Amino acid sequence: MTQKLNRHGIPVRTAHNAALAALAADLPSPILADVTGTRRHIALRWVAYARCDWAE
Repeated sequence: MTQKLNRHGIPVRTAHNAALAALAADLPSPILADVTGTRRHIALRWVAYARCDWAE
């Protein structure tokens, strides 16, 4: 499926990361880990990344 989407110009990895960042902005890390099937420390990193203050 990834190859077919890439052939049509849909970058799967970029879309995956954008979707994960959007979820991480709205969900606490334990729930994100359960929903996505990732480890909790990975989900914690995504949540920290999504809530980063870009003002600096």
